[in-house]
Amino acid sequence: MSTLKHYFIISLYCLFGGSILSATAQTENLGLFDNENPLKMTLSGTLPPFSEDPSKTPRKYLQVLSYQNANGNKMEIPIEVKTRGHFRRLLGHCSYPPLQLIFPKNEVQQTSIFKDQSKTKLVMPCRGDEYVIREWLVYKLYNLISPYSFRVRLVQLTLEDEQRKKPIEPFYAFLLEEEKQIAKRLQMLPLERKLRANATQAEHFLRMAVFEYLIANTDWSVEHLQNIKLLTPDAKTLPIPVPYDFDHAGLVDAPYAKPAMELELGSVRDRRYRGYCLENVQQFEPVIAHFNALKDKIYQIFSDCNLLNPKYQKSTMLFLDEFYATINNPKKWQKEFLYPCDPNGTGYVVIKGLRED
Repeated sequence: MSTLKHYFIISLYCLFGGSILSATAQTENLGLFDNENPLKMTLSGTLPPFSEDPSKTPRKYLQVLSYQNANGNKMEIPIEVKTRGHFRRLLGHCSYPPLQLIFPKNEVQQTSIFKDQSKTKLVMPCRGDEYVIREWLVYKLYNLISPYSFRVRLVQLTLEDEQRKKPIEPFYAFLLEEEKQIAKRLQMLPLERKLRANATQAEHFLRMAVFEYLIANTDWSVEHLQNIKLLTPDAKTLPIPVPYDFDHAGLVDAPYAKPAMELELGSVRDRRYRGYCLENVQQFEPVIAHFNALKDKIYQIFSDCNLLNPKYQKSTMLFLDEFYATINNPKKWQKEFLYPCDPNGTGYVVIKGLRED
């Protein structure tokens, strides 16, 4: 599917605020991440508790995943779920734990949209599902910017939890492509070795780092594989960094997100370029041109989505305005993107909690 067609379907859904969900969802026999329509999905069983010790291997819980296929038939798949991640599991005010869905091979039918899945991350709301929708849109934004990006699928999720007396109203979540799956799709290999940022492909690193600056996300590191995966076509070629996990980005503006103290930022809405020192500023010029070419589509991802609060949409337009005012002013963008070269700055510090090499 071309980027333009891919984007158009996203905007069409957002524009009508979900009205196309029942009319067109599951109309094609596509893979899980090939169909842009939101998926109505139910999980039935006992949810893993927040109280599990994050330092121990999470226990698996039996669940039944059900959805409606293209023919209108109810499909049911026995699966296992377990908690994943660390930060959101420690937050006492999160509504639901982040989950990983595990699909037994003999239970996933060849006609199922889950036929290619062995395990899939399910990103759940922490404080309200609008923040989940915002993060989902950030993933879609990076799909526009780079083909080396994780695919996501918006889900209208119903939980039938045996431990809860009151029914749970459906809410939005999203499914996230697994690392092995993106590597297979792009015909690349995952690389689990920590590297210096300048040991990655410069063009793709700069595109990724400027994207992180755009969304005001400082919660990432190539050196420590912090919310970054590395993909390489072969053992002799420099890898490409692929970002994920954007809930701490200023563009998402989650209520629990705070910048690391070491960065000396007042808010997650304050931008800080976290790339490496690159004194040859001409290398930024094609990256800036790339973002300028995508400007209208980037704005429309957020302006056309009626699932978002209008107040947030307005503030996001202003937030994007600030980014484009910076990258189209040479003095401003050079000051921002050369910040890691300042020995007295915080542009390239090791954040507390990340181990140094």
